[in-house]
Amino acid sequence: MLKMMTFFQGLPGQQPVPGTLDFPRRPQKLSSTSEAESEASMSEASSEDLVPPLEAEVTPDRGKEEAVKKKKKKPKGLANMFSVFTKGRKKKGQPSSAEPEGPPESAPGLGGQPPGQLPTVEELKADLERGRLEAARPLLALERELQAAAAAGGASQEELVRRQSKVEALYALLRDQVLGLLRRPLETAPERLRQALAVLAEQEREDRQAAAAAAGSGPSVLAATRPRGWLQLWRRDVAQAAEERLGRQPAEGSEGRSEAERIFLHMGRTMKEDLEAVVERLKPLFPAEFGVVAAYAESYHEHFAAQLAAMAQFELCERDTYMLLVWVQNLYPNDIINSPKLAHELQALGLGSLLPAGQIRQLEATFLSSEVASVKEMMARALDLESQRWAQDVAPQRLDGHCHSELAIDIIQIISQGQAKAESINLELGLQIKHMLLVELAAFLKSYQHAFGEFLERCKQLRNYRANVIANINNCLSFRTSMEQKWQTSQDLPSHLLGPLSELKSHSFDTLLQNLFGDLKPLFKKFTQTRWAAPTQTLEEILSTVGKRLPEFSELHDCFRQELMEVVHLHLVKEYIIRLSKRRLVLKTAEQQEELAGHILANAQLIQVFCTQNGSPAAWLHHALPTLAEIIRLQDPSAIKIEVATYATSYPDFSKGHLSAILAIKGNLSNSDVKSIRSILDIDMGVHQPFKSLFSLIKVG
Repeated sequence: MLKMMTFFQGLPGQQPVPGTLDFPRRPQKLSSTSEAESEASMSEASSEDLVPPLEAEVTPDRGKEEAVKKKKKKPKGLANMFSVFTKGRKKKGQPSSAEPEGPPESAPGLGGQPPGQLPTVEELKADLERGRLEAARPLLALERELQAAAAAGGASQEELVRRQSKVEALYALLRDQVLGLLRRPLETAPERLRQALAVLAEQEREDRQAAAAAAGSGPSVLAATRPRGWLQLWRRDVAQAAEERLGRQPAEGSEGRSEAERIFLHMGRTMKEDLEAVVERLKPLFPAEFGVVAAYAESYHEHFAAQLAAMAQFELCERDTYMLLVWVQNLYPNDIINSPKLAHELQALGLGSLLPAGQIRQLEATFLSSEVASVKEMMARALDLESQRWAQDVAPQRLDGHCHSELAIDIIQIISQGQAKAESINLELGLQIKHMLLVELAAFLKSYQHAFGEFLERCKQLRNYRANVIANINNCLSFRTSMEQKWQTSQDLPSHLLGPLSELKSHSFDTLLQNLFGDLKPLFKKFTQTRWAAPTQTLEEILSTVGKRLPEFSELHDCFRQELMEVVHLHLVKEYIIRLSKRRLVLKTAEQQEELAGHILANAQLIQVFCTQNGSPAAWLHHALPTLAEIIRLQDPSAIKIEVATYATSYPDFSKGHLSAILAIKGNLSNSDVKSIRSILDIDMGVHQPFKSLFSLIKVG
């Protein structure tokens, strides 16, 4: 960055111009004879008697007038002229430095000559020094007269050369007057500006005619002085104006901005304001063929592009790379080229990009790489801070009665800011970084799952352990909701994003329910210990134990409380089936089997009502116990087959081993009947949809 600041400070026009910001007059080069040579020739010719001298002695009154003019007239540079872009128009009645000090002498013709008679050289010189652009026509007539004399061949070569040197010296004066006014177009009265533009247009026409005539003519004794190229000189002045305006040192006071940011903000604002002034105030006055808007726009564009290209040569920091891309891809094309006041004018010019496409791609690759690395680093730092809070036993926040963690909000904000930053350059870059950031988010979620898993295993003794577990379960909702809202619908969220959250939640549920399930284990053993003598009382004791522990989960979000209750529901049904499958109960009569089936149905109803009232959404478990009761009650093998086939459709993980454990209760079934009933599970039931596990959680011998 230090190198870049040095670079900007060393750019032309960066340092304030001392004094009155005078614009140094650039030497103007004639086609065949330099100004210095013209002036020297004029001085030599003035000593001859053939033509009255140009440096004739002025009258006392005229000398006073010239002295007053020199005293009052202060040179104003292009920088002063362009201050009008931001300061507005001059007030009415305010004199312009480009206008003559007083009204032209009232005379029948220029220089006081009668109409129809050409003024002398010294009279034309005096008129031009007064800023009287009306002298352009007689000067042109004088030039044509000289060309006619050369073509006629009556005058000597020495005389023609001397006369030509005087004409060229006068043209140098006229050129300085015309271009001087055009350097300060907004400070010049409109009528005066039109007059200068008319002279320039006339000179362009003469240049074209002279070029056409020269193509078919032979050698001449006169030196070739056309084309003079004043229009090109004007365009060079416009380019110099752009360089001076854009190269000025930006004003101080932009808090929080780097040197490069302040410079480009200054250039962008200056270019926009200046071009708006050109469109609104100069275009109506300039001839269409001059292309005044194009001249200024192309000059500003070229200088702006040169500044950016020079900056791009440095090894940029992340902030300046981003700033450069924002200007090239967003602010410049959208806020300047396509701004409401300029779009109609500038779009047709096809100014193009401020940087070549290859260089832009390199900058974009650098930006994407550094931005993704920055996002990755910030997410890792956020997780590290969160992990420290868990380990230090810091209690989580409470929000609306729920344990709350800011981690998900922080992570999604970091991801969103990275994507928004890329989108502020252009939408295509935003799409590129989105996929990269989703990969980093998936990697972060794996790290989050791993770090929280270590906390679950190592920190069980901490006072705020359960509260932090609940807070991180709730965090899964924040992550999922944010991802769905920002990127996709819930159906489209990929498994590599949801998988780590599901694992974290599942592990956390197991941790929260571990003690409860441990307390229920001896209660379920009572079913087999008492040979199902009092199943209802045993189940009521089980449900009472669960009910007492449910308030511990009140700080979970409702959706997770329901999911946790579904886990409890599944555990109750699973453990009940495990007790039925222990093969310690063999009932040989239909009456005994029907009695057990009644107990099972009653218990199934109690479990279903209790779990449903406490929020379990597990309707898929409602038929697990009643259907087993029906299989135990039925005596006809064919009817049992139908029931088993239906059951296998609802619970695809119901295996022959599980069926054998249930059929073992029916002591009055023959081996052939058991074998025939088991064979029904060999038939493909056509169930290929994903299903929730029940019997795969139950091990049978």
